[in-house]
Amino acid sequence: MEATSSKAESTLQKSSLDVHAESNKWQYKSTSDTVILSADTESSQDGDSDEGTTPGMDDFSGLSPYEKKRLKNISENANFFASLQLSESAARLREMIKKRQPPESKRLDKMARVGCCWVFPFPRKKPKKKENETGCRRSMRLLKVDPSGVSLPATPTQPILVADENPLLPPGPLEMTSENRDDNSELFKGFLQTWAEVSKTRSKNTEKELSSIKSYKANLNGMIISEDTVYKVTKGPIFSMALHPSEIRTLVAAGARSGQVGLWDLTHQPKEDGVHIFQPHSQPVSCLYFSPANPAHLLSLSYDGTLRCGDFSRAVFEEVYRDERSSFSSFDFLAEDASTLIVGHWDGSMSLVDRRTPGTSCEKLINSSLSKIRTVHVHPVHRQYFITAGLRDIHIYDARFLNRSRIKPLISLTEHTKSIASAYFSPLTGNRVVTTCADCKLRIFDSSCISSKIPLLTTIRHNTITGRWLTRFQAVWDPKQEDCIIVGSMAHPRRVEIFHERGKFWLRLSIPAVDLAHLGIRHLFAGWLCEHPLNKQPQCLYWEMIPDL
Repeated sequence: MEATSSKAESTLQKSSLDVHAESNKWQYKSTSDTVILSADTESSQDGDSDEGTTPGMDDFSGLSPYEKKRLKNISENANFFASLQLSESAARLREMIKKRQPPESKRLDKMARVGCCWVFPFPRKKPKKKENETGCRRSMRLLKVDPSGVSLPATPTQPILVADENPLLPPGPLEMTSENRDDNSELFKGFLQTWAEVSKTRSKNTEKELSSIKSYKANLNGMIISEDTVYKVTKGPIFSMALHPSEIRTLVAAGARSGQVGLWDLTHQPKEDGVHIFQPHSQPVSCLYFSPANPAHLLSLSYDGTLRCGDFSRAVFEEVYRDERSSFSSFDFLAEDASTLIVGHWDGSMSLVDRRTPGTSCEKLINSSLSKIRTVHVHPVHRQYFITAGLRDIHIYDARFLNRSRIKPLISLTEHTKSIASAYFSPLTGNRVVTTCADCKLRIFDSSCISSKIPLLTTIRHNTITGRWLTRFQAVWDPKQEDCIIVGSMAHPRRVEIFHERGKFWLRLSIPAVDLAHLGIRHLFAGWLCEHPLNKQPQCLYWEMIPDL
C-alpha cells in the first residue's frame, strides 16, 4: 500500500513539475500530456470517490481516503496553473521587450551619484539634426574670413613687454644726483663740502669704559624731543640707518624701501635745507655703514644685488660688488681698515669681498647650511669670528676656514622657535649676543668664550609682531653702554624700550609706530611711521632725534 501511494504521489508531482518547467522556459507549447492525465485522474476520482477506487488508476486503488484527497488537491492545483496560460503570456511579453529595447550603449568609466547610490550613467543620446534645419550663425570676424568667404591673412602677434617695476641701475659708478635739490645749486655744493670736511676730523675720545648705572639712567630720563629734530628724509619706509662718527656735527643716513639713501645734517638751519635724497639702488637698502677707516665713505647694500660706496669727496657712488643673480641682505667689515667685507645673501650663501681687488666680483662664494641669512655681524675684538642670523638658527663661523665650498659653523644656536630677525655681538667686547625672534622674545647669550656652545643667559618677553607692512624690529646694543639693549615695541602706545642684559626694564620712550631704532654716540635716533591726517595712510616717514643723552 505504501509503495502504491508513493508511486501515485510521484506521478502527480512529476506532472505538476512539468507544468512549472514549461512556464519557466518560456515555450509556446503546453503540457498536454500532463493536462490529460490530470483530467483523467480528476474524473476518475470524482466518479469513484464513494467506492474508494479510481478508474484508469488501478495502482491507486489501495490508497486511504486521506491520500486520495491529497492527490486530488495536487491534481486540481496543476489544472489551475495550466488554465492560467503563463507560458503563453511570458512569450508575448518577451516579444514586446525585444521590439522596444534600444541598441546597447557603452557605459561611462566614471560613476555618478544618484540619490544615495553610485551608478554608471549612460551617455545622453544626442537628438538627430533635421536635414533642412539651419545651424547657429557664427561671426565671420571670429572665423577670420571676409564677407566673400576668403580667409584673411594671419596678423603677426607682437610680444607684450612687461615693464619692470624696479629696473636695475646701470653698472659702474653713479654720480651723486640729488632727488630733491638742484645739482648746480650752491646749497648742494655746500652740503657735499660739509660732509667731506667733517669726515676728515677724527674722534679723539677713545674711552671705552662704561658709565655708572645711576648716571646712565639719569641721562635716559633727561631725553627730550622737539619739532626741529623731526623730518621726513625718504619717500618710503626706512630699512636701515647709520650715524656719522663725527662729534662736530650730527649727520645721519637712512636707507629706504625704494632704494633711496637720505642724508640729513641736523645742525643746518632751516632743517629743510639740510636734507638731500639720492637714488643709488633700485630696491630696498637693507644695510648702511660708514667706513671705520674713512668716514667720508658710506657703504650701502641693497636687495638688487649691488653694494656701493658713496664718496662725498668725489660726489660719486662707486660699485664695490655686483651680482644680479642674487639678492643681498646684510654685510659687515672683516678688517678694521674696511678693506674686506663679508656679505650675506637671502638664499643662504655668503660672499667674501676685497675692495682692493679691481672689478666688482667677489673673492669667494661660500654656501652655508642656512636657507636664509638676514644679518651678518663681525666680532669687535676677534674679527675672525662672525655671526649670521638665519630663518630659525643662528651660526657662528670662523673666517679663516672660508676656503671650503660648504663650511660648517663653529656654534649653532637652536633655541629659537620662530623666524629670527637679527643677531649682534656687543659693540665693545663682544662678550654678549642679542637676538630678536618673532616669538616675542629677546635672547641674550654669553659669548665671552667661543667654543662648541655658548650658554643662554636671559630671555626677555617683548612685543615684536610688526605685521606685514612695518619693518621688523632688530634689538641693538648701546655703543656707549654695551650691557644695555634698545629695541622698538608694538605695545600701545608705540614705543622704544631699553633693557639691561639681565632682563631688567629701564626706560620707555613713547613714540608713533617705530620701524627700527639706533643708538648713536650722543643721540638716540629712530625711524617711525606717521599717519597722514587726511587719508590715514601710513606714508609719512620721519626721523626722531632725542638729544642730551
